[in-house]
Amino acid sequence: MGLRDATIDRDRRDLVTHQVMDESRLIRFVAAPDGSVAPDLARKLPGRGLWVAADRASIQAAVKKNLFSRAAKTPLKPAADLADTVESLLVRRCLDQLGLARREGVLISGFEKSLANIRAGKVAWIVEASNGSADGRGKLLALAGHMSPPPKVCGTFSADDLSLALGLENAIHAVLLTGGRADRWTIEVERLAGFRSLIPTDWGVGAAEGPSKDSDGRSSVPS
Repeated sequence: MGLRDATIDRDRRDLVTHQVMDESRLIRFVAAPDGSVAPDLARKLPGRGLWVAADRASIQAAVKKNLFSRAAKTPLKPAADLADTVESLLVRRCLDQLGLARREGVLISGFEKSLANIRAGKVAWIVEASNGSADGRGKLLALAGHMSPPPKVCGTFSADDLSLALGLENAIHAVLLTGGRADRWTIEVERLAGFRSLIPTDWGVGAAEGPSKDSDGRSSVPS
């Protein structure tokens, strides 16, 4: 299962902008007993939730401006590298979701199988190793570009990352089929897009396939 509240629409207020938005666009933090600030990506830790938009700039601003202490009404000591910690946790959650998807049979690896599933219109996400072959990747993305709607693309993980997560020897090309697991993956990876680009700049992939900026300037992945 992904986020506990993945199918529940709940609005929370961002500590930085005071904008009310859905939980899926935010990171929950809680005050730890030692006065530190702990990320709670699974939304399970006890205590009052301190919510910040899921992007690096917002978390850095919350730390710099002492907004966690103000919201909690008690002195807190968030780590200076809190945004880096959140990014690392999101990376792990995204890769774990891919491993679960493979075990469930809804993540298909390999060039030919990926090609066939894209052609059949079954694919929600194309997951390509960041350091994989440009030739194979280009063929998959070219085919995807003719689909309506086109699958989304993630190329932020290396072949080593994907291989370890999927339990494969050399994972380069994979596709995530449409369905509930893809929906949960989307929640996680859209939050990750606020901390790193989902598509390497040297791929030459158009903005339509990669993260974009929404009206308040935060990163998002287009539908």
